[in-house]
Amino acid sequence: MSPGPTTQSLPLKSFMCKCIRQVLQVHLSPGLHQLGWVSWQLALCLLFIFTVVYFSIWKGVKTSGKVVWVTATFPYLVLLILLIRGATLPGAWRGVVFYLKPDWKKLLTTTVWLDAAAQIFFSLGPGFGVLLAFASYNPFHNNCYKDALITSSVNCLTSFLSGFVIFTVLGYMAEMRQQGVETVAKDAGPSLLFIIYAEAIANMPAATFFAIIFFLMIIMLGLDSTFAGLEGVITAMLDEFPHLLARRREWFVLGLVCVCYLGALSTLTYGGAFVVKLFEEYATGPAVITVVFLEVIAVSWFYGTTRFCNDVQLMLGFAPGLFWRVCWIAICPCFLLFIIVSFLAFPPEVKLFDYLYPFWTTVLGYCIGVSSFICVPSYMVYHLVTTKGTFQQRLLKGITPEAPGSSGPQRDTIVITNAV
Repeated sequence: MSPGPTTQSLPLKSFMCKCIRQVLQVHLSPGLHQLGWVSWQLALCLLFIFTVVYFSIWKGVKTSGKVVWVTATFPYLVLLILLIRGATLPGAWRGVVFYLKPDWKKLLTTTVWLDAAAQIFFSLGPGFGVLLAFASYNPFHNNCYKDALITSSVNCLTSFLSGFVIFTVLGYMAEMRQQGVETVAKDAGPSLLFIIYAEAIANMPAATFFAIIFFLMIIMLGLDSTFAGLEGVITAMLDEFPHLLARRREWFVLGLVCVCYLGALSTLTYGGAFVVKLFEEYATGPAVITVVFLEVIAVSWFYGTTRFCNDVQLMLGFAPGLFWRVCWIAICPCFLLFIIVSFLAFPPEVKLFDYLYPFWTTVLGYCIGVSSFICVPSYMVYHLVTTKGTFQQRLLKGITPEAPGSSGPQRDTIVITNAV
């Protein structure tokens, strides 16, 4: 029989209160309706991070390519160290058993599928324009098919390995508290990583060393994601306005980084944790999945799977098989549409700590999510209004692919075909 919450949860509550009060200072904000002032400590930390980001990407792949060697390989070293340390802790086996034992009933809940899809999109990067940006720097005949298979496999294996790193420590926490692993792991998302896992590290021998490398790993992962996200925007803008921005890349990157920093100030307020949670629920997973759904429809239905496969064959010397065609035409659109409809039909009940988000935040969340892809239907309407001819002629022209070279430099065509 597990101990009551009044005895075993006291250390966790004490640790959480210290994190919330001393770092986040959430207790100074009653909710989203009153965020409070910007925390100058967090603002300075973020300023330092964005300074590192700027000097890592201001020269393009010449600088970011070298920095990524460190930011991409260091997390694997830390994961290996934490896995070895976690496996030697008492009770680690309990976490491993809990991690590997499936709960088949969870497959009937839409939340699991939404979280799984969001995890894949955030770890691999489709839909963000990141793959398009980096693939455009490859030679035209680069084997993107092999790259896609290797990248997907490494991504899934990394996620699988990270699960062992997390749950061996959760098993140790369960052993230390004399509770079940499901009780320790009931918190999801940032709480599991930054509070539960951080508390476990704080109770380990040589806690200072493991805490330093753990948070360095988190910083490296954040830098990697920021590099990729910004590079996607920068490459797209340089390709669209090459004569205006090609020789002013450093200034453009500086302006973009400043805009991103100013946009992040709301998350640095006393109630910034509430803003981050709102973005996490509405502005990330569902919005990205919707963008990817529109991309799949545009490429496989309007541009045409046959035409796309011919482009791939021109690059690689062989065309994708029937499996990939069926995935692009039917399986992917249906699966993504199912997730989107499920999210709209059953919006999540958002709660952070003891704060239950009111109804108006749901409307605000939907507005934030829609803002990520509103440019797509907006441009469709703009194209229909400005194109000459009857409505049927304008609609037909809008969904008919343009000939290569008629809408931009040859590199634009390479970008599309290089990111299979």
